[in-house]
Amino acid sequence: MKYIVTLFWAFCLGQAAYYIGSALGNSTYDFKLATLLGLVGGVLVIAIGEVLSSDTKKSETKTTEL
Repeated sequence: MKYIVTLFWAFCLGQAAYYIGSALGNSTYDFKLATLLGLVGGVLVIAIGEVLSSDTKKSETKTTEL
């Protein structure tokens, strides 16, 4: 469930950021590109969270073994 929520918010924030960025840059708004960038960013956040979580678990097991 946390992955679905993360992707939903990545979609929403990606749309808002792309809309504001395109308005500031005087370019056209592209829904497909904004969706792609938002979801790719969300997947990267999930991947980074999983890597950091696994590193923390490994370091906790090493300290308890000593």
